[in-house]
Amino acid sequence: MKIGIVGAGFVGSTAAYALVMQGIGREIVLVDVNNQRSSAEADDIFHAVPFSNPIDVRSGGYDDLRGCRVVVLAAGTNQKPGETRLQLLARNAAIFHEIVPKTLAAAPDAVLIVATNPVDVMTHLTARYAAERGVPSQRVFGSGTTLDTARFRSLLSRHLGVDARHVHAYVLGEHGDSEVLTWSLVSVGGMSLQEFCRQRGVSIDANVREDVDRRVRRAAYSIIAGKGATYYGVGGALARIVDVVLKDQRSILTVCTPVSELLGVRDVTVSLPHLVGGTGVMATFPPPLNEQEEALLRNSAELIAGIVRNLT
Repeated sequence: MKIGIVGAGFVGSTAAYALVMQGIGREIVLVDVNNQRSSAEADDIFHAVPFSNPIDVRSGGYDDLRGCRVVVLAAGTNQKPGETRLQLLARNAAIFHEIVPKTLAAAPDAVLIVATNPVDVMTHLTARYAAERGVPSQRVFGSGTTLDTARFRSLLSRHLGVDARHVHAYVLGEHGDSEVLTWSLVSVGGMSLQEFCRQRGVSIDANVREDVDRRVRRAAYSIIAGKGATYYGVGGALARIVDVVLKDQRSILTVCTPVSELLGVRDVTVSLPHLVGGTGVMATFPPPLNEQEEALLRNSAELIAGIVRNLT
């Protein structure tokens, strides 16, 4: 099973490393405009293969993506001093307008997974560029709030004293400041959060919820302030998503993909619980939110839709 990664920066190379460590796929090809960087990253990761799993890791050009089942798009440019967010988006949109057709020319049947931020907008544009080549939007989705959901679950698990794999909680909407932590949907081991807390004698009051919300929503800011960039968490998230696609696991993930309408907002891309398998997004499950969460999700969707409109 062959995996392509376009963009060999921190996120792309860390995703490749996570794939090797977990034994996902059989061959990984790194593509980058800076061939020296992609070659160095590929060699460095390949040298870890004897300590992990037998996966071939190499760098190449777009033609080397031929036969890829999945291609992760992690390319992009950083914000310049004095540059607005829309100006940065316009430059990244121009980059994707070039790399998406090149990727699909070599791997026309691949599922495209977008990792470049702002991931909701970049996924929306990628789906548009892919549609020009006849690729359905179901085969194009972004990492969305997969990492935010993991942050939510891990913080809850620590507070509750239970394995995070038994905590079901979702972060929806934008992968960013307007994201929505859906407290009303949280369950632990088949029980509501309230029932689990009652049985275990654990308290989750307004102060705890506020702290968890802040630590999830502001996690990237804190990490970037401390070390300049985030990549381990999203690299792990991308490895998980790729594994779901390659093995057709039919997992429910909070990825982002275009939907025709959400809470009155038309043609928008935000994260929702989606059923993901070998062909990409197979189904979408609009969650039963309470009134406050629904309003917050609508606001988040309107924000992304407005940014997309301003770009076009």
